[in-house]
Amino acid sequence: MQSMNNYFRARASMVYMMTNNEVMNSIIAFHMDTNGMLTFVGSYPTYGRGTGIKEVSTETANDGIDPLASQGSLTLSRDGRFLFAVNAGSHSISSFIIADNGVPVFVDVKPSGGAQPNSIGVYGNLLYVSNVGYAANNFASNITGFHIDDKGNLTPIPGSTHALSTFNAQPAQVLFTPDGSKIVVSELTSNHLSVFHVNKNGTVTGPIVNNSYGKGPLGAYFLSSGILLVTEAVSNALSSYSLSNDGTLHVISGSVPNGYKTACWVITTKDERFAYTTNTLSGTISTYQIAPNGALSVVRHITSTPPGTAPGLPMDVGVSKDGRHFYTLNGNQATVSVFNIQSDGSLVRLQVVASSNVPYFGSQGLAVL
Repeated sequence: MQSMNNYFRARASMVYMMTNNEVMNSIIAFHMDTNGMLTFVGSYPTYGRGTGIKEVSTETANDGIDPLASQGSLTLSRDGRFLFAVNAGSHSISSFIIADNGVPVFVDVKPSGGAQPNSIGVYGNLLYVSNVGYAANNFASNITGFHIDDKGNLTPIPGSTHALSTFNAQPAQVLFTPDGSKIVVSELTSNHLSVFHVNKNGTVTGPIVNNSYGKGPLGAYFLSSGILLVTEAVSNALSSYSLSNDGTLHVISGSVPNGYKTACWVITTKDERFAYTTNTLSGTISTYQIAPNGALSVVRHITSTPPGTAPGLPMDVGVSKDGRHFYTLNGNQATVSVFNIQSDGSLVRLQVVASSNVPYFGSQGLAVL
């Protein structure tokens, strides 16, 4: 399956997704051509186990869609050198170095510092993973930190494991601020947004616990200005916040609904004028306009897969580094939908691509290089 690798140019543009297979988790790699279209490249094991269709929490629907209930389960370093994946079934995280042809080369796998890791945030040589925990076996929700060396190896940071706002907070995303000084964790079931201060040695202090404006905070995304966007899977909405130096969040736009169910993942255009949310159970993607002060307004919607075909339920999202293309993983099909991004933020569907190596249900995670 790797025979195509020599075809690709140095520092190829790629899209990666994760199988979350319960026997052997794997990374699926697609090459992105100059028009944004995807071609399957290969499958690369993480040497850890996923959860398959098993949900990480009894609080979420046991439907095999979005089993990790998170954004950021598959994450690239900001310079695109490394790729990191959670293995929720074996309670570990894996690291890969990205070759010039875009292929992920396995480097390391380490225990995640807790049970059922589901999201990874990276800033420089610092990585934090959120662990959902397992209340039945007395494992609490937490975050744990690692240092990344120049080859992609992971070293646990002593004293970095830190509890969240409640024992069973069910983190959905761990995310660094643009300057790396703080970490925000969205807590799906506690309806909290916990903020930690990052210390010079890589440990954290906190949390400063903020109430989410709406219910079910899941996906989060920082604008370069420091404004925070958070989806609300229960309120079916998107909120925006400013973040004070003391870790307090202040609402700018609270729970702006889009009229569809389960707003779960979020990302912006490269110019940060528009945000996209995937409304998973509705099979739609909503476009929000972002005002300079962070205020949000809904402008349009599109289905993830073409009308008249089997509806795809969009989950994880990514935007190409040139800002021209939007990608989303359809969790009920193990397909990736590809869109052109227009100057007004509207999306034009280009492709729905599949790989036979991806399980029909249970796949999760998307990263765009």
